[in-house]
Amino acid sequence: MSDAKNDVIDEEEGGEAPWEGHPIYKNALNIMRSVGDVIDFDVNVFARLSKPRRVLYVSVPVRMDDGSIKTFDGYRVHHNTTLGPGKGGVRYHPGVSLGETAGLALLMTLKNSLVRLPLGGAKGGIKVDPNTLSRREKQALTRRYTSEVAMFIGPDKDIPAPDIGTDPQAMAWMMDTYSMHAGYAVPGVVTGKPIEIGGSLGRLDATGRGVVYCIIEAAKRLGLELGPETDVAVQGFGNVGYHSAKIIANIGCRVVAVTDVSGGVYNKNGLDVDKLRDWVAENQVLKGCPQGDYISNEELLFLPVDILIPAALGNQITVGNADKVRCKILAEGANGPTTLEANKILDEKGVFTIPDILANSGGVIVSYFEWVQGMQNFFWSEKDVNNKLWEIISNAFNRVFECHQSRNVGMRTSAFTVSIEHLSRAMLWRGFFP
Repeated sequence: MSDAKNDVIDEEEGGEAPWEGHPIYKNALNIMRSVGDVIDFDVNVFARLSKPRRVLYVSVPVRMDDGSIKTFDGYRVHHNTTLGPGKGGVRYHPGVSLGETAGLALLMTLKNSLVRLPLGGAKGGIKVDPNTLSRREKQALTRRYTSEVAMFIGPDKDIPAPDIGTDPQAMAWMMDTYSMHAGYAVPGVVTGKPIEIGGSLGRLDATGRGVVYCIIEAAKRLGLELGPETDVAVQGFGNVGYHSAKIIANIGCRVVAVTDVSGGVYNKNGLDVDKLRDWVAENQVLKGCPQGDYISNEELLFLPVDILIPAALGNQITVGNADKVRCKILAEGANGPTTLEANKILDEKGVFTIPDILANSGGVIVSYFEWVQGMQNFFWSEKDVNNKLWEIISNAFNRVFECHQSRNVGMRTSAFTVSIEHLSRAMLWRGFFP
């Protein structure tokens, strides 16, 4: 990193902040540091990006169906808003913490900068297992959380979206609660809403579609023909995993393995993704599906496939198992599924990695489209949405790949480099207040 022309922002001596020890946050900071070896990274910019701008903790009391009141921990973090309002999902999961939320908000900042959206980075969540809640309890939880963070969000301030454990229904409850506070309908306060209340066509499958669009671009560069002999394994069968599997099967590839929290199913001759979905709808989990043999989440990572899509949780590919990964293209549908140390091993093995801030950016791109449509009260066709998604994500892929080749760095470092160059210029143009 270069010596800054202006005074370095002084930080008080003190203990480690609650988010600094979390693996996702540490991993992102380490990758940002590596960018300093590629570009002239202003130390003041790094200092500002190394800490979130705002952090909010809220307690979320809920009256349960049995009459008791249970209190849950909730968070909302604004990492950086240089480029525009904060943007990031709301996650309901037992593993939600301030550290995870802050780390994911940092990644949202870099993702939005990478794909050139006029949005900053934010994230939120509640530490809860949504599968243990009734519909009434989940609605109460969502509405109370929205009330507690209402001063933190808004169409010009911070726009939440669905994430793990949340869905269009949760966004509808968030929009309605915020609108009740405002006294009028505010559809632009969240994205990922149902179509009937201002949602965008193409939003539901946008993240998975973006993953596949990136794979198509990568295959072009690698000379890999995508067809019936192209084997694909998908870890995770939620929104991102299902739509990634469905769309890549629709373009002619062979999905041979899919897992969820229970494990999953493997069949070298291919799986019927729609029938997998039907099985889960009836049985809740993939385990026991008769389409093939049982396979664990970790075993799936080691299959000799052409394309591997980790679309579950973070830290799945680590220094302890990266040497067993045998795919040609690894497209990160999840946030942070590969640690920095594991990424180095994959690069040495010749695995072409499409990093999360690029591969799974389709969701936030179409969320941006939804926000724009809502602010204009003018809505687009699904074909228009998908075409605009292709244009933005393919342009972003080209920028990253060009950096990868011209500077001889890995795709992850390249993605961070392209993102930080853009964001750094914006931050330096705006300057430091006061």
